[in-house]
Amino acid sequence: MSEGSPDGWKAATIGKLTKANSLFSDGDWVESKDQDPAGTNRLIQLADIGDGRFLNKSARFMNDEQFTRLGCTPLRPRDILVARMPDPLGRACLFPGVHQRSATVVDVAIIRTNAADHYWLMSAINSPDFRRQIEINASGTTRTRISRGALSSIKLLTPPKPEQQKIASILTSVDEVIEKTEAQISKLQDLKKGMMQELLTKGIGHTEFKDSPVGRIPKGWELSTVGQVATVKRGASPRPIRDPKWWGGTTGWVRISDVTISRKYLYKTTDYLSDEGVAKSVKIEKGEIILSICATIGRPIIVRTDACIHDGFVWFDNLQQDIDREFFYYFLAEKEDYLSSQRQTGTQGNLNTSIVSGLNILLPPKLEQRKIAAILTSVDAAIEKTEAQIGKLQNLKKALMQDLLTGKVRVKTDGQA
Repeated sequence: MSEGSPDGWKAATIGKLTKANSLFSDGDWVESKDQDPAGTNRLIQLADIGDGRFLNKSARFMNDEQFTRLGCTPLRPRDILVARMPDPLGRACLFPGVHQRSATVVDVAIIRTNAADHYWLMSAINSPDFRRQIEINASGTTRTRISRGALSSIKLLTPPKPEQQKIASILTSVDEVIEKTEAQISKLQDLKKGMMQELLTKGIGHTEFKDSPVGRIPKGWELSTVGQVATVKRGASPRPIRDPKWWGGTTGWVRISDVTISRKYLYKTTDYLSDEGVAKSVKIEKGEIILSICATIGRPIIVRTDACIHDGFVWFDNLQQDIDREFFYYFLAEKEDYLSSQRQTGTQGNLNTSIVSGLNILLPPKLEQRKIAAILTSVDAAIEKTEAQIGKLQNLKKALMQDLLTGKVRVKTDGQA
């Protein structure tokens, strides 16, 4: 027994755990020309590595000829995949097994072992202590990478296999609850999408409709464009952007990432501008709506804090008084997929303000706008409540991993008193 380690636990390297009757290898070197959207063999890349449970769906494929010619290593159910480069460096997930043959790219290591419980080993690799060792042993100047040799030499505190299996069973039970809760969120999001489409085109309880250039719409509604009900204006950035004089004040500066991690409202930002920086940007008052037009395109949000926006956003100046802002937010949210499809060519893609201005908008009377917004807000509240439940479950799992994978809390196996 190592000093300080739990009774019966031993330190073992990944290489030792995968030495006998097992596999520890790199993925395959696959170029873009060796991919075929019509193929039936999946190609798993860094972006497909899941969240510490199971593999995400892969969007890349190869045909049979490519798979055979490259000598790809077919994956098996319960193989553990580890990302050897960012992002996410060191994250591990399980390959659940599918009907198609699957292979990984060179930046994803494959671990196949009979010496350890596969779910326990995947969880142990995802533990904070192991991930810290991966970061320490990674190297590289432009992008860090953990070599296969360095990865195989990292040690794990390893309990007997029956205890591994019990730990895996406990963590799996939490994961199953998380998956069921995520399925609830997916259903709510589908419900919201359908309700937005229905409410924003047909309203509430209408029996009389009229013809319009966009089809039949409820009587009493009007057809307009965004450019007719507001002036679409773009943000601005202080230049050069890295000059320290622009930063360190109290006025928020909205990044695209601030919007993507938020929901309907933006309450805080990552960065803050000085007074000089504010003068070189575009300040948005509380309650205004902004829309991202680069990177993550078409994402609207209601600003709940004094903030400035850069030229990756537009806002809607002088929005007509007879338009409810919450209703207008949901109108834009329903158009997100369409706006994203309209991106112009470029490294990140961007959206022309004229496309936003030209959007058709159906306008019910303001009272009905508010009713529509209230219905959709209630669905958002249900989604947010369910997401909070997932947050609690994920915190519970982190605490369990910290206790169980270190031996701080021991589990009883079958046959123990």
